[in-house]
Amino acid sequence: MKNNQFAIRPTDFDTQIQELQNLHFLTSNNEMMNDPIDLYTDLLRLSLLKAKSKAAFEQKLSTYMATPDQDALEYLKSNDELSVQAFYNIALQLLEFNPDVDFSFEDPLAAMKKIQLKIADHEGNVFTINELKSAWYWLLATHNKNGQTFIDSLAANGYFLPFYGEIGEPLLFNGKSMPVFNPHKLIREVVYVESPQDTDNDGKLDLLKAEILRPAETEDGLKVPVLYTASPYNQGTNDETGEKIMHNVNIPLEHKEPNNLKYEDIEYKAPDKKLPEPRTVTGQDEVAEETFAREQSYTLNDYFLARGFAVVYAAGIGTKDSDGVRTTGDPEETTSTVSIIEWLAGNRRAFTNKVDNIEIKAWWSNKSVGMTGRSYLGTLATAAATSGVEGLKTVISEAAISSWYDYYRDGGLVIAPGGFPGEDADVLAEETFSRRLQPGDFHKIKPLWDKKLKEITNGQDRTTGDYNTFWDARNYHKDFKNIKADVLMVHGLNDWNVKPRNVERLWNGIRHNGVTQKIILHQGQHIYINAFRSVDYTDIVNLWLTHELLGIDNQAEKIIPDVLIQDNVKPETWNSYEDWSNDDNPKIKYNLSSDKLSTVDRTSEKLTFSDQLDDSLFNRYKNHNDEWQRDLADLDNDKMSKHRLLFTTNNIEETVIDGKVNVNLNVASSQNMGMLSFQLIDYGNAKRFKVSPALLAHNGLAETYDWREDDLREFKLGSETNYKMITKGHINLQNRENTYRVSDLEPNKFYQISVELQPTFYRIPEGHKLGLIVYATDFGMTIRGNQDIEYSIQTGESNLLVPIHK
Repeated sequence: MKNNQFAIRPTDFDTQIQELQNLHFLTSNNEMMNDPIDLYTDLLRLSLLKAKSKAAFEQKLSTYMATPDQDALEYLKSNDELSVQAFYNIALQLLEFNPDVDFSFEDPLAAMKKIQLKIADHEGNVFTINELKSAWYWLLATHNKNGQTFIDSLAANGYFLPFYGEIGEPLLFNGKSMPVFNPHKLIREVVYVESPQDTDNDGKLDLLKAEILRPAETEDGLKVPVLYTASPYNQGTNDETGEKIMHNVNIPLEHKEPNNLKYEDIEYKAPDKKLPEPRTVTGQDEVAEETFAREQSYTLNDYFLARGFAVVYAAGIGTKDSDGVRTTGDPEETTSTVSIIEWLAGNRRAFTNKVDNIEIKAWWSNKSVGMTGRSYLGTLATAAATSGVEGLKTVISEAAISSWYDYYRDGGLVIAPGGFPGEDADVLAEETFSRRLQPGDFHKIKPLWDKKLKEITNGQDRTTGDYNTFWDARNYHKDFKNIKADVLMVHGLNDWNVKPRNVERLWNGIRHNGVTQKIILHQGQHIYINAFRSVDYTDIVNLWLTHELLGIDNQAEKIIPDVLIQDNVKPETWNSYEDWSNDDNPKIKYNLSSDKLSTVDRTSEKLTFSDQLDDSLFNRYKNHNDEWQRDLADLDNDKMSKHRLLFTTNNIEETVIDGKVNVNLNVASSQNMGMLSFQLIDYGNAKRFKVSPALLAHNGLAETYDWREDDLREFKLGSETNYKMITKGHINLQNRENTYRVSDLEPNKFYQISVELQPTFYRIPEGHKLGLIVYATDFGMTIRGNQDIEYSIQTGESNLLVPIHK
């Protein structure tokens, strides 16, 4: 295995000593010791937490080996000096590595280097007393075999129990917050925030339920930062009623009436609405009237609950116990999300219940808020950031949508988020409208909800797939300029649900905002990565949030790489870069010939394929998308050979694609309508990562002692395959200019189009081939009409532009 740690903070010796004292590893009992053997023995005693007596400690110590011939107890009792070899032999065992599997007792430093574990500075083969102290410091900051720092592993075994109730403020080690707050004494309370909106038209401002978990120490005056997760799923979902309104995708593509629309014609302009007056406050209180049991939590938030952070969950308008209706990503949802932040920052009212108008303030908040969450949750974090709201210091947006058009549409086509054909904005609104789960409440709101749902269905316009006012209202790009919070982005390069364009637009859209921005790109699909073994993501976030929300100058903005990308070829390999998807990256131009991509050959010929399949194959593919994908991309399979054009290079040198690939085609359709889809393929036999990370240990990561756990995971290589889809894209041939301008399409007339594929970062190994597939119906994403349409391209006026990492 390989360890990748990017959040280790360079720390001078004096600071190391101070922090070891703060953690009670150096105490009045041992800090004056001059003998490394004595001090090391005492440090081990403090770390073998299950041993409560000298006899028990020595027995536990004897189960570790210090050298090939001596166990740790024998070694420490019979030697006057502490060798570097013995220290790291014991250290590797403390880190749960296995001798003869992960390291050799003869040469532990070789394993340390191979696994990429930090080795402390030392001048000789034995440690001086100060070298030992420094080595112990760095050992505490080093990951074990389960991807957890040694200090976090000790915490999970109860090291910080004596600190509970004794420390009234966060405790830091190596720039990160330690778990010194008892998670079993968390205060759980519910408040109702009054938002400046009336989305259910009842003549009253909407009240929004917020669930709060905060350290008990806040009762004694401690002000804490807040991790806020805006989750529309938090109060429950309507999976069955959502499923009932899923849209049929087995319908034909239709000709669209041409238009001459300009952006100004479809631009969203916020309506000038008169809002109800705020509620009249009838009293004040500091004690909430409602509580809750087990929240629907995010394990990263769980981790910080023991580290001096409060956590707030709010589902927003149109959810159970809140007012309003769902609107799927429009400005009303942004307002709803932002209202919670405003209350946490002291700039909005909340009440102890929904009827008495007794105000309650977030008196325990230090007014610094960070937002967390994946998918819709990360999307609302991005939306909130575009408001520039006071108090929002940072967002950690994981797999977040930055434009809802880019989620449900592409190039003038209805495009399903991967894995959910037939879903759309109305389906998601229904699924998250959890007011339905309370029949007494739903009975009152049902007529309005039915009307609102129809408005969403009409506004999303599945008939044309064009960008319109509905989608413009749900496009956060327009407000990127307002982002003042620092942003940590996380996204899967194989996420075909929230496709990579969403994060790439955000990454490049805030370059000039003057904020700190970081991005982590992994090889997964639509997943969280805080339980990955090979990278210190949780430590990165700890360093980041300690800086952002506690105001600690821990150099997080300098230590954390600007761009961190998981390699797609080598397992457990993460590389840092200065940038991603920079428009200045050099580009390789590939010309198209009969079946080749070439940088030199340029031939002019007409190539044609048909989109129509025989009924049996079409029906087969409708229900077996994976089989369709294999047949489409397989060079040796002829089932799709007449229904695609496939071009490949010769074997190439190692190439790293970095950014947005463009396909430029001269194309004609045999009908007055048409669509094209594209896939960029890595051809070559190789073992590649499995689609999903492997489970290494169920509940293998403890957030702290006797608290919540997470499953330990990691990407593993699968069996050998002959290709890998790198990226893809789509276009309606009537949207050649842009996604809102519809142009005419004359049958059999050639038109020039340019299509930007989803951005990527991909290493093609030496000896592989780069392939381009041109086809029409994408069984996993587009509508599927199985129409009698032929498509032709002129190769002489067609090419592929591939951006290369410089």
